[in-house]
Amino acid sequence: MKLNYIIGLFVLSIVLSCSKGDSKPAPGQDPDPEPDSILDPLAATLVFPANNTECNEGTVQDDTQSSVTFQWVASQNTDTYEVNLRNLDANTSTKTNASTNEAVITLLRGVPYEWFVVSKATGTIITATSATWKFYNQGPGVENYAPFPADAVNPLRGTSVANTGTIVLEWMGSDVDDDIVDYEIRFGTDAVPATSLGTTTSTTIEATIVSGQVYYWRVITNDSQGNTSQSGIFDFRVN
Repeated sequence: MKLNYIIGLFVLSIVLSCSKGDSKPAPGQDPDPEPDSILDPLAATLVFPANNTECNEGTVQDDTQSSVTFQWVASQNTDTYEVNLRNLDANTSTKTNASTNEAVITLLRGVPYEWFVVSKATGTIITATSATWKFYNQGPGVENYAPFPADAVNPLRGTSVANTGTIVLEWMGSDVDDDIVDYEIRFGTDAVPATSLGTTTSTTIEATIVSGQVYYWRVITNDSQGNTSQSGIFDFRVN
């Protein structure tokens, strides 16, 4: 009786072993399928509103607001888009999600904006960011717009530089009316720089620097109609 029990267990173990080992894929099936790879999304190409222009299209809602259709070229490997918009006067930002290559957004009239698009794909945290464009949303009765706030070119915000005794600050200005006349540069070690390096028609100016200091600078842009704009405050550290 005991012998029969042992033989039975032995036979059962052989059957189970064979059943596991005999598992075969169906005809045409990959015996060891690889999971589908997810391709990273690519950056979108912006179309409208165009860079450094006045946006005079859209639907006027009232004296203060209008709705504008933002458009871009659809990017590869992308499921959704995130439109990032910044009011350059108030320095406030908003985000709008879209599943196609356009989005209707309500804007304040007569206000400068900056925008870019982030491409996203399902199943990956990798994203891609478009170029950043600026524009003015057309306002009622506006004949001349203030310049856009200047952008730092060198040194970029948050960078570290070697101490050579001086540094050449460089920026980029733009204006819908193309009537910028000059720039004033504020520079110093205070978080809100108040010392003026002077006014120039160039987009560069030299400043004295010392090792171990963090410097802050901003650009005030002036146009021929007396309009002005202030850039953000840029900072850099001297090694």
